[in-house]
Amino acid sequence: MTISDKNKDIISSIRKASKNKGKIVFIHGIFNIIHPGHLRLFRFAKEYSDFFVVVVSSDKNSPDAMLKDDIRLEAVSGLSIVDFSFILNDDVNEFLRFLKPEIIVKGKEFENVNNPETEILNKYGGKLLFGSGDITFTSIEDFKYSKLINYSSIISPKDFLKNHNIKKENLIKIINNFKELNICVIGDLIVDEYIQCDPLGMSQEDPTIVVTPIISNKFLGGSSIIAAHAASLGCKNVKLISVTGKDEITNFTKEKLQMSGVNFSLFEDGSRPTTLKQRFRVNDKTMLKVSHLRQHQINKDLQEKIFDEFKNISNKLDYLILSDFNYGILTQDLVEKITEECLKRNIGISADSQSSSQIGDISRFYKTNLLTPTEREVRASLNNQQDSLVIVADMLSKKTKTPNIVITLGQDGLLIFKKTDDLKSHTVDRIPALN
Repeated sequence: MTISDKNKDIISSIRKASKNKGKIVFIHGIFNIIHPGHLRLFRFAKEYSDFFVVVVSSDKNSPDAMLKDDIRLEAVSGLSIVDFSFILNDDVNEFLRFLKPEIIVKGKEFENVNNPETEILNKYGGKLLFGSGDITFTSIEDFKYSKLINYSSIISPKDFLKNHNIKKENLIKIINNFKELNICVIGDLIVDEYIQCDPLGMSQEDPTIVVTPIISNKFLGGSSIIAAHAASLGCKNVKLISVTGKDEITNFTKEKLQMSGVNFSLFEDGSRPTTLKQRFRVNDKTMLKVSHLRQHQINKDLQEKIFDEFKNISNKLDYLILSDFNYGILTQDLVEKITEECLKRNIGISADSQSSSQIGDISRFYKTNLLTPTEREVRASLNNQQDSLVIVADMLSKKTKTPNIVITLGQDGLLIFKKTDDLKSHTVDRIPALN
């Protein structure tokens, strides 16, 4: 009985990631479209697991597969409920003989048929459970639903690539050059917590919905996830400079940053907690958001510490990313001092000012290389609700002396505004949202 080196590596990764976490629960399938039945089956499996593994069958083993491997895997791995997912090219039963998960979960429709996994599980004491997803989709039904898919959302914008002479080999060269970059991220650190709940009904004492929490997952957010992304893209060195409170969330953040390969200097501020945003969700809808945060500006002492830390690494720095959620870390004085230092040393700057539930001003970032506001944010900063997006982007570019503006438009995609090298004209592109 043999197993490929690739599958050996996958099993090793699963065992390493699940170490000290308890039971592994395993599900496998094609997953052309993640529909409500899948989600219910996944939640059923998660209730029995400490580490939830989902296997996506490859194209060559799945004649019913209608989308490419990577697209189907992305749909599965994007679910917070899933701890580990991968494409399997080999026979799933042979793979199970080596992985030996404690539990395998299949849909109720398989309960009264022959399941070859049973023999494998009996040899090492595993269990086979059948959960109801309630909604069953056949491949034919998948095909019907596939007609509703907007395929522009999963196909690259070829006209944009052609118009700007962007070629795959050039992009690969740029990505390979990331390994030479030294990056610094400064801004508001956030931890996002998603708490999946089951509804119990209405309270008898108050007109209040009663829920019970089932699963809680925490993720890096704000400046910390930007730093983690930079590290995962292969940058040589990534440094995060931010402010936290004196609490357990800080320990979680440090652990996740270390796992992501990010160097960090986190300065404690006893007057604020580490920003934690909790979302209580029922049936994939957010019922309540709770934000544990303070929005006052950090004191002069902390501002000096952040600037000194930045200045200490600036002689080796290639690029700076300012991530501002308007929670008081990037004060105007600090932004101006950091910007001045970057201009002096020819360090590139990108800036983003988030203001979904608070007031921000993207135009306060001056002489950067790139600004990336939402439409709401740029219109609020310029107090302009009537002009076209192109005019608004041009106004922001002139006001901030920034040549590149990317305005994010949610489900409508992006508007990319770019000044020419002589700054006398500009180009504008609209890119649809990529799924």
